[in-house]
Amino acid sequence: MLQVWKTQPNLDPAEQAKELIKEIKAFDAEGEGESIIIAAGGDGTVGAVASALQGSDIPLGIIPRGTANAFSVALGIPTGVKAACTNLLLGNLRRVDVAVCNDRPMILLAGLGFEAGMVDKASRELKNILGPMAYIFSGARQLVDQQPFRATMQIDGNEYQLDTSAITVANAAPATSVMAQGFGEVIPDDGLLEVIVATPKDRMAGFSVLSSLAWSAIKSSNANHSNIACFRTKQLEIKLNDVQKLVIDGEVLDAETVTVSVNPQALQVVAPIPLKF
Repeated sequence: MLQVWKTQPNLDPAEQAKELIKEIKAFDAEGEGESIIIAAGGDGTVGAVASALQGSDIPLGIIPRGTANAFSVALGIPTGVKAACTNLLLGNLRRVDVAVCNDRPMILLAGLGFEAGMVDKASRELKNILGPMAYIFSGARQLVDQQPFRATMQIDGNEYQLDTSAITVANAAPATSVMAQGFGEVIPDDGLLEVIVATPKDRMAGFSVLSSLAWSAIKSSNANHSNIACFRTKQLEIKLNDVQKLVIDGEVLDAETVTVSVNPQALQVVAPIPLKF
């Protein structure tokens, strides 16, 4: 049996998903079979449903319908509707991590500095016209506008004080999320967060950092650049001297402190099983 629910502009999709989960559990308890929830939408819709499903035994299926569909791409889920439906019919289940950033569930990444500015500059109108290319244009503008900021970062008992232009904390991210690519790939099911810190001194150095991170993604190898530091950790805290823009899974807000932790393999997703080499 297939039932369809539509998100409502005045309702939180996560709360709608929670109500749906109650119905599904009652349905399954009556011996009517096992259910999945399929989210058809962009990363915002998928993230909202994922936040409601984490910790449950109900799998998340995805039909990507957004601008970037970053979570789907990160897990190898096809972005075409027909291929995505074929993936659902195959029914392979994969457990992935879910992070928490400033008390908000996070399936993708959080970014301070460049990442936040780039997303903030990519307006809905620009994305409607250019699609994913909107982020290239907004990224170029942010590269010109970006100013360094002072941050104190605590990771694994160590404290780092630094002037930086970008801090990105990733739970999952495709190769196109360049600022998350210092390790060559972001592993979505290892129970760890990838933390990438960029400290370029000027715009030319900033362009060099972006090039190095992009090459890291292409080669699936660690970035080798004097202005890039990479960490893997289960949790971290960042204190900022001034209020900065923070993006969490595409939503931009203001922050003075950023705390991130990870819930290992808290979410079941219908996704291709990654090949191991």
